[in-house]
Amino acid sequence: MAALFRPWTNTAFRIALIGLVGGAGALLVTPMIWVRTPNWRRQFDQVDQPVEFDHRHHVQDDGIDCLFCHREATVSSTAGIPSTDLCMGCHNQVWNKSPMLEPVRRSYFSGLPIPWNRVHDVPDFVYFNHAIHINKGVGCVSCHGRVDEMGRVFQVADLSMKWCLDCHRQPEKHVRPLDRVTDMTWRAADQSTLGPYLVREYGVRSVTNCSACHR
Repeated sequence: MAALFRPWTNTAFRIALIGLVGGAGALLVTPMIWVRTPNWRRQFDQVDQPVEFDHRHHVQDDGIDCLFCHREATVSSTAGIPSTDLCMGCHNQVWNKSPMLEPVRRSYFSGLPIPWNRVHDVPDFVYFNHAIHINKGVGCVSCHGRVDEMGRVFQVADLSMKWCLDCHRQPEKHVRPLDRVTDMTWRAADQSTLGPYLVREYGVRSVTNCSACHR
């Protein structure tokens, strides 16, 4: 009796089976890879804002310190967005007629906040406290990059769990003197010596348990 299927069908079946299994695996793996890419995280994407605020001008030209505007960073879990009262403290005299500052003036007189667009946004299931990091000597530039060189701020770090844990496992590589926390250009002459000293001095702990971030 003749065979129901020709011999080549065995090879075709194996190829189809491999393709089916491989395709199913790709459906699972591809999204896992995609969510780890800069495109998904919007990393390096310059974020448009309702007001053209240029950090380069305010930091480099005017010498304004990070904590002058983001003063809650040392005492709160969030760095805070400066109120328009603070903005108008300068701009009621400087550029007070500029059309670019119309949203600021409108916010100031109406009492309604400016709807800024968030740049750095960790998931809701992640707990992050700015104050503990600032007060333990973690510099602004370590997470936010050279904001003083950005016309429009963008996310530099990928904010992944691995990125956080790399720092938590070896904080001595990142801590700096407290008076240099907001200094964008500061570099330690010998971080391998200074880092361990500051970790002991500031009581920095290498916290890697899950409840540190997932509460």
